[in-house]
Amino acid sequence: MAFVKLYKNKAYFMRYQTKYRRRREGKTDYYTRKRMITQDKDKYNTQKYRLVARITNYRVIAQIVYATITGDRVVCHADSLEFKKYGLTTGFASYSAGYATGLLLARRVLKKFNLDGLYSGVDKVTGEDYDVNANANDEKRPFKCVLDVGLRPTTTGNRVFSVLKGAIDGGLHVPHSTSRFPGCKKVDGEKKTDDKFHLKRIMGTHID
Repeated sequence: MAFVKLYKNKAYFMRYQTKYRRRREGKTDYYTRKRMITQDKDKYNTQKYRLVARITNYRVIAQIVYATITGDRVVCHADSLEFKKYGLTTGFASYSAGYATGLLLARRVLKKFNLDGLYSGVDKVTGEDYDVNANANDEKRPFKCVLDVGLRPTTTGNRVFSVLKGAIDGGLHVPHSTSRFPGCKKVDGEKKTDDKFHLKRIMGTHID
């Protein structure tokens, strides 16, 4: 019989450290989460808000969340299934539904913090990039949050960016790049966005 070296010996199991439960379940990327929730020390106990976008097979969920030692706290919530009240019967997980969910969440959280009168968002959806800081108020700055996409791969045109686009157009300040929006292509080594192409995705006119 050939000699087989034993790797998982007593010393291996003595030093084995069990990973976090949500890492074992494949639900949380703690490497990314640590960098998203870490707050500057000179800001003390100021909450660092995250725009959490989750897309299932049937619906889009968007939330404003901040982390505490005892767990995350949800400030505001929006769900694409709420559009059933307005006559929508299908397409709750589409790009259009994600945009509308992000827009709904933005208006709700701004109303909660009494910022809806100062930051009204875009007047008309054009697909162009919108920067709320261009018309920022001197007394109250825009509501800032960072995008949290979870384990979803951030490929160009992914539906999680529809929630981002809706939140931005709704009046939230979310640091981002337009290079992952639908229609963005490289031309002569530079990335250029196609606003008309993006507008078709938002309106759902590309669907027959």
